[in-house]
Amino acid sequence: MNRREILALLAATGVLPSFDVLAQQNVSRLLVGATPGGGTDIVARAVANEMGKRMNGRQFIVDNRPGAAGNIAAQAVAKSPADGSTLLISYTSHAINASLYPSLPFDPVKDFTPLCGLASSPAVLVTRPNFPAKDIRELIALAKTQPGKFNLAIAGIGSANHLAGEMLKHDARVDIVSVPYKGTGPALADVVAGQIDLAFAGVATVQELIKGGKLRALGVTSGQRLASMPDVPTVNEVVPGFEYSSWYGLFGPANMPKPLVEQFAAAARAALASDDLKQKFANEGLVIMGLGPQEFDRFVRSEIVRWGKVVQATGAKPE
Repeated sequence: MNRREILALLAATGVLPSFDVLAQQNVSRLLVGATPGGGTDIVARAVANEMGKRMNGRQFIVDNRPGAAGNIAAQAVAKSPADGSTLLISYTSHAINASLYPSLPFDPVKDFTPLCGLASSPAVLVTRPNFPAKDIRELIALAKTQPGKFNLAIAGIGSANHLAGEMLKHDARVDIVSVPYKGTGPALADVVAGQIDLAFAGVATVQELIKGGKLRALGVTSGQRLASMPDVPTVNEVVPGFEYSSWYGLFGPANMPKPLVEQFAAAARAALASDDLKQKFANEGLVIMGLGPQEFDRFVRSEIVRWGKVVQATGAKPE
């Protein structure tokens, strides 16, 4: 009896979902609506590697499709066959864009199948090493005395970091100029080079730059100080109630067959439970979520409501 016959027998006995459904494709493209090197890309490549070990030889290929706050990648997945050949690893923008954009070529809920909530990460407000403010309190005081002088990189329109920046300006009542970038990498490169003053970015993408003295941390967006950065204050120590984190999740197109949903969801959660991925995420400052399809669906819907309120309060625009 060959491997295909064994798996077919296991499927027939209920041990595995139907092999005919699961084996139609041996390759899955994981579309990422962000540039290489950022937090979403880091998560995607780590998850792709571990899921590939758990799905009978299926190969997962990360395909970066940056632009339009993740909407280019999301639209491609929404229009793909629901056979598992094309999946989406998205981030907080998936929920934000529902309110940020007047119209979308897809429905962020109806056109997708939530598979797994993967991880979350607070952001760090960073600046160039020679910036005159040493922490968030000094930054706000400085910005109030010199309105419009300083600038803030938006590393992706519609990202949690974009909205965090708009909310900081709103809540602290400061005038800081927002400058849009096509991804975290280019934005941070300009901060390091001293061409721009400030940027919000995930812990995963800035911690080595901070350790190396190329960037300085002013504040973190978590509710409490981070164990990895105990000397960096939280923004909410100065701006009460300010707390934001980015999240990353795995989606498929709408109407994926239930056996396929269960297969991918189980593989993703098993990947998150692996020692290698746990260690990698910990090193990157990421907190594992591990939400199953139904939990993740409820989470995404609640996030759409939450970020909608932020978009309304700040008046944020996609351009």
